[in-house]
Amino acid sequence: MKARFWMAVITMAALFSAPLSFAADEELGIFEMLRVSNVSFEETTATLEAAVASSGLVLHATHDVRVPDDLHKARVYVLTSPAYADAAKDESPNTISAQVLRMAVYTSGDDQTTYVNMANPVAHAMVFYADSPGYEKLVAAAKAAAGEMRELAASVPGDAASQQQEPRRKEKHYNKYKGDGPARMMAKFRTFEKSQLEILDDSADNFDAVVDKVREALDSSSVSGVDETTGWETVAVIRLRDDAVYIGVTNPYIEDRMVQINSRFRKDGKSEKSPYPGVDHVSALPTDILVVRDDGRTRVLHYGQMWRMQLYFWDSGYRAFTANVGVPSAIANSIEDTVAGN
Repeated sequence: MKARFWMAVITMAALFSAPLSFAADEELGIFEMLRVSNVSFEETTATLEAAVASSGLVLHATHDVRVPDDLHKARVYVLTSPAYADAAKDESPNTISAQVLRMAVYTSGDDQTTYVNMANPVAHAMVFYADSPGYEKLVAAAKAAAGEMRELAASVPGDAASQQQEPRRKEKHYNKYKGDGPARMMAKFRTFEKSQLEILDDSADNFDAVVDKVREALDSSSVSGVDETTGWETVAVIRLRDDAVYIGVTNPYIEDRMVQINSRFRKDGKSEKSPYPGVDHVSALPTDILVVRDDGRTRVLHYGQMWRMQLYFWDSGYRAFTANVGVPSAIANSIEDTVAGN
């Protein structure tokens, strides 16, 4: 009873902590910096994990990200909000990526200061629920979930940051998100729905069997190192609804490329002792595989990685994308080959 009471208190506080509408010219980051810790990485993660355990959020997985040369530390947390999930229970099952909440603790800077950030739930709601009749309600629920995540970060000794991190965009941009700038053509001018690529198709009755098949294919795959993308590790399996299962996956290749791509052309915070400032983007992980049942079918979906990488890494700059134009297709093809058993 106490847990439910405090969950309701936190949710209501988050709902009323900021207006539910957004100024037309306000830019929201796909990431939000929450806390600058004044204790070690280990103390920060221990404090955050204790806070999560007593919160209204559900922790599904943690994952230690392999930063190149082990020169930074980074850990990702995969969570969900029961209240947010309830608000979205009648939405299309292919929108469940919005429901997966991610926080990260990482070190950066010459003194390897520890930071806490999150993948911004509000920005994600603006992408995945743009066409929903319940859009305002869902954005409000995302704001409440974000408020709960800020409460978790506030348990860490240090200073509040509340900083919208790059890439930042306006609500209208998120609502019709098809990529950024001249790189939109690389994402084929696709919305998130058009960017959901089908790997497998089966009957609606075989939903659970398909989930098991995908999990088995991932578990039996042989994961390569950073030089090639073969095999995938399962970070989290979350049954959000009876018709929707999220499977978050990663491997050394995607982690290396994402951090390297975002660090290459950045100057702020980059130095000999802190060569990979792109570590502040690790809450983009894990990448998504969805098993959904709709229109009488069971479908296994993943995202075109160029669309997904632009969503999270556009601040890397156009040069970074052109220099790594083969990376998204290599990742996407590897996911398809692994899941389909090719």
